[in-house]
Amino acid sequence: MAPITEVEGRRLALSNLEKVLYPATGFTKAEVLHYYATVADVLLPHLRERPVSFLRYPDGPDGQVFFTKNVPPGTPDWVTTAEVPRSEGPARMVLVQDLPSLMWAANLVAEFHTHQWLIGDPEQADRIVFDLDPGAPATIVHCCEVALWLRERLAADGIEAYAKTSGSKGLHLLAAVRGASSDRVSEYAKGLAVEAEKAMPRLVLHRMTRSLRPGKVFVDWSQNAARKTTATPYTLRARAEPLVSAPVTWEEVADCRAPDRLALRAGDIAPRLQDYGDLLAPLLDPAHAGPLP
Repeated sequence: MAPITEVEGRRLALSNLEKVLYPATGFTKAEVLHYYATVADVLLPHLRERPVSFLRYPDGPDGQVFFTKNVPPGTPDWVTTAEVPRSEGPARMVLVQDLPSLMWAANLVAEFHTHQWLIGDPEQADRIVFDLDPGAPATIVHCCEVALWLRERLAADGIEAYAKTSGSKGLHLLAAVRGASSDRVSEYAKGLAVEAEKAMPRLVLHRMTRSLRPGKVFVDWSQNAARKTTATPYTLRARAEPLVSAPVTWEEVADCRAPDRLALRAGDIAPRLQDYGDLLAPLLDPAHAGPLP
């Protein structure tokens, strides 16, 4: 029988705690749960009021990996859910609002992916995101070069950007915005991706065409679409090692000369929080949200 744990008055059955989920390092499910409990104070504000899609990997990254967008069967009745608009008709999704819900979700063994809008106003985007995805032999080092260009370009429009690793091979740029629909934000993001390609034609690609990807950084602007989600800050990723989609400083981006410099793992995050706090905290402050030009 799975051990029962009480979290802020909620009873949780936590299963298979000794299972190794990250074979390259022996990182277990118990360690996954401990990681999420450790980062809960900074992770939860980035999850609250955002419908969550779960990319589940209950047997580790080498097992079955699948998306769960609707409320999973067996979800406790105290976990908050909400009706979410979709083109094929409304659906009901999970909102991870508190520590018990976070630990319940972590027990599913899942990456957390969230939209660029809040459930209270799904018609209005509150964030813009650029997913910088390198095509080999390009690496995150090349993503950093593109990120610095995009940061300056956004700043010229009065928008302050922040960076985090994807937790895989790339980099994410995020900024707080206001007063625009997801369609408008997508249009603006595409325009900047096109500009970046014109400015750095040997390095940047704004189209998803696979045959054009080798050696270039694909600036994926399409994740601003209302239906799409992006890896939430501080989520673990389904990789051989417990890599995290972790905030990084612009100094780290500018100084990145080797891909492993920005490969941040679960054990790296608590010390970074002590040193930096939540580098993405300004995204949560409406005063930092800029209007699109």
